[in-house]
Amino acid sequence: MEKKRILILCTGNSARSQMAEGLLRHDAGDRFEVQSAGTKPSHVRSEAIAAMNELGIDISSHRSKCVDEFTGQHFDYVLTVCDNAKESCPIFPGQTVTIHHNFEDPAALQGSEEERLAAFRRIRDELREYLHAFPPVKT
Repeated sequence: MEKKRILILCTGNSARSQMAEGLLRHDAGDRFEVQSAGTKPSHVRSEAIAAMNELGIDISSHRSKCVDEFTGQHFDYVLTVCDNAKESCPIFPGQTVTIHHNFEDPAALQGSEEERLAAFRRIRDELREYLHAFPPVKT
């Protein structure tokens, strides 16, 4: 059976989409080919790398990618994990199913290093719970 192709989008491709990519590859990588990208890519946040390492998932080699790198490619699913990405998500060819769920941006939170890491952990866990039931309907 051919793996379903999934693209996970957020604004900076620095935290939420990177953690979601790592989680889906780790938890369901035998079923999906997963990529992530941003509408305004920046860099992968160290807090995202640390939060994922706590689960034994290494995303330290990930890089922040622009959604334009995937123009013209076919994806079975495009998951937007922030409202901004939903608003500026490009159209992908074929029978792409677009699914949106807004997650709070842990990179936007202020505080001590421990408070910021706690926010990344919380969003990581919310993403994992959300992705655990993916896809939401039988395909």
